[in-house]
Amino acid sequence: MTVSHIYTVAFQGIEAREVDVQTHIGEGGNGLFNVVGLADKAVAESRERVRAALSAIGLALPFKRITVNLAPADLPKEGSHYDLPIALGLLAAMGVLPTSEMANYVALGELSLDAAVTPVAGVLNAALAASEQNRGLICPAGNGQEAAFAGGVDILATPSLIALVNHMKGASVLTPPVARIVESARAAPDLRDVKGQESAKRALEIAAAGGHNLLMIGPPGAGKSMMAQRLPGLLPPLDAREALEISMIQSLAGALDGGTISRTRPFRNPHHSASMAALVGGGLKVKPGEVSLAHLGVLFLDELPEFQRGVLDSLRQPIETGEAVVARANAHVRYPARFQLVAAMNPCRCGYLSDPSQGCGRAPKCAADYQSRISGPLFDRIDMHVEVASVTASDLNLPPPAEGSADVASRVAKARQIQRERFAQYPVRTNAEAEGELLDAVATPDAAGAKLLTEAAERMKLSARGYHRVLKVARTVADLAGSEAVTRAHIAEALSYRRLTHLA
Repeated sequence: MTVSHIYTVAFQGIEAREVDVQTHIGEGGNGLFNVVGLADKAVAESRERVRAALSAIGLALPFKRITVNLAPADLPKEGSHYDLPIALGLLAAMGVLPTSEMANYVALGELSLDAAVTPVAGVLNAALAASEQNRGLICPAGNGQEAAFAGGVDILATPSLIALVNHMKGASVLTPPVARIVESARAAPDLRDVKGQESAKRALEIAAAGGHNLLMIGPPGAGKSMMAQRLPGLLPPLDAREALEISMIQSLAGALDGGTISRTRPFRNPHHSASMAALVGGGLKVKPGEVSLAHLGVLFLDELPEFQRGVLDSLRQPIETGEAVVARANAHVRYPARFQLVAAMNPCRCGYLSDPSQGCGRAPKCAADYQSRISGPLFDRIDMHVEVASVTASDLNLPPPAEGSADVASRVAKARQIQRERFAQYPVRTNAEAEGELLDAVATPDAAGAKLLTEAAERMKLSARGYHRVLKVARTVADLAGSEAVTRAHIAEALSYRRLTHLA
């Protein structure tokens, strides 16, 4: 009995688990074709796609019993990327391709009925797994560029099944794919477009410099969303390791644009009707959610109280741990989720709480009811709370500010470089991620600052979390000022970004 082997992967979170595709063609069976190994419906349907693709290149399945085993058999197999390894396993078992050579490859790709190999999700993750296993990778041509980022992997990126067969037989040669990094084709909006709002701009700069969570509260039309959209233009570009980390998530979600990798930090702004599965991940196939797609970037939640309360509270653990853990009866996966939360909201339902000429007659109960949609623990996890005043006509008539995004970004980059050097020996990137003894070591204020913080913490009833978040913000303010020590002035500014209560 001859059994051919080729390998593919099954995804659990961003991890690519090895799957051995074992193909056996035995006597009898009258053309029976079975795929076993805990396969879902998409994998079971691959039998018909494979049969049609082989027919398209002039081959017919033998009129025998065909068994394809996806081992390990107790690992769930989902998706259409099993088409190509099943077809290659059959070709090896039929003697069309060399069995020994096929066992040196990891393959994934979906087959069209005309034998074209179409792109699938997760190729970058599979390429990294193939590199660890010292195997080559066979993938669709449309995924070749992202696979090339794995480095040191023999990649066969094929547009069709017949092109791959011709390559393996030496009749033609597939061109090796080349990795390509692209910058965003669309320029980020400039902070110079925002007139007035100097205090909010300062808060935005501090948030960008330290990776802090930020909440902007103000009336409609004050420019909250406008400023949030300009935050990515203040952030430094991703380094190579960060770009690869983000691209693994995007590859799994099928969100890589043309298979190319970008150095631009992600900016995600889901609508307030988003479900819990859409925000933190989940669903039938446990896909990454917005918090993971915003990893190392910005998650912007506009109209914060309009989100379902349960959805918002599901953010509490990812904010603290930097990962989203999705537990289901048939799956338990982890996705990275070290995002920067930026949120915007009106102070009440009508939005004009502080404006006597437009405020409703139900104030302040209207504001209390509206803001109570957001739980106190979530408010406590937001480092900075900023009141954004309405913009007057005289503000709009002012000339554009002299300072734009490039000027602020240069200061942010210097502060980030200080943090990079400070945390070089730790798994921490920014001040916002520092915890415990590490935070105490880098952010302990001087005597005057410590006294102010202690008094303010008692008067403002700060929780332990709120106390430490003030320290983190103060450390960032000091970094922007080029100060090694955290002083009373830095503590005072950090305290100005904490609200007395979440219903204030």
